[in-house]
Amino acid sequence: MNTEMKRRWLITGANSGFGAAFTRAALDAEDEVVAAVRRPETMAALSGEYGDRLTVVDLDVRDAVACARAVEAAGRIDVLVNNAGFGIVGAVEETTEEELRETLEVMFHGPLRLTRLVLPQMRERGSGTIIQVSSMGGLSSFAGAGAYCAAKGALEQASEALAQEVGPLGIGVLIVEPGAYRTGFAGPALRFTATIADYAETAGQTQTNLAASHGTQPGDPDQAAAAVLAAMALQDPPLRLALGQDAVGAIRAKLAAVAHDLDTAERLVTT
Repeated sequence: MNTEMKRRWLITGANSGFGAAFTRAALDAEDEVVAAVRRPETMAALSGEYGDRLTVVDLDVRDAVACARAVEAAGRIDVLVNNAGFGIVGAVEETTEEELRETLEVMFHGPLRLTRLVLPQMRERGSGTIIQVSSMGGLSSFAGAGAYCAAKGALEQASEALAQEVGPLGIGVLIVEPGAYRTGFAGPALRFTATIADYAETAGQTQTNLAASHGTQPGDPDQAAAAVLAAMALQDPPLRLALGQDAVGAIRAKLAAVAHDLDTAERLVTT
C-alpha cells in the first residue's frame, strides 16, 4: 500500500478499550476510520473531534445481515480490525452451551464473517491488512478461561491459514495477542458463569484475580495501538504480535511446555 495515501479502517468495538485506542491512533495518523459499534451514541465526542474522517456505523457482529450492511456502508476498507469481544470466566463444566456458543459467535464467527466480506475488495486491489485482536490466551489457556481461550485460539488457527492464503495476493494478516491492559475487559462487563464449589481454587481463583486487577493492569492501550501501527509499517511484519511482558512470558512458557511434551512423545514413539 502506498503509505502516502490515507488508509481507511473498519474497526469493530471501536468505542472502548483497544478499539478506542486503535481508532484514535489511526485518526491521529491522518487515516480515516469507520467505527462499528453496538451503541453509536457513545462515539459522539470523538465524532465531534475528528469530523468527517470518522464514520460511525451500528453493528452487532453476531448479525450477518448487519455485517454485510456495515461493510457496504464503509466502502473501501484498507484495514479491518476485528476487535469486538468480551471476557467470560468459568470452568468448562460451569459453562453452558449457550454461553459457549455466544462466545464463539462474537469472537470467532463474527471476525471470520467480516474477514470474508472484505476480502473480495482487498483481492481486487492486491492490498489490505486484516488485524485479528486475540489475546495471550489465544496460545496459552488457563483455568477458568476455557470458553474465551477456545474462541481466541480458533480465531488464531483460522488466521494462520488465512495468512498463507492471502499473503501471495498482497494482503497482510496480523494476530494481536495482548496481555493485561487497562481496558474494560476485567471491569463490570466481565461475564461469570454459574459456579461449582469444587472449582473454587482453580477457575474461581481466576475470577477473583481478574476482578481485582481491573484498572491496575500494567498495559496502556494507547501504547498497544502504537505498537500495532509500528508492526504494520515493518517491511517484514510478524504474523503474531504479543503485547506486554506478561503475554511474552506466558507464550514462551506455553511453547516450552509443548516442547517438553514433544520430547516425551519422541521417547515413547520410535516410528
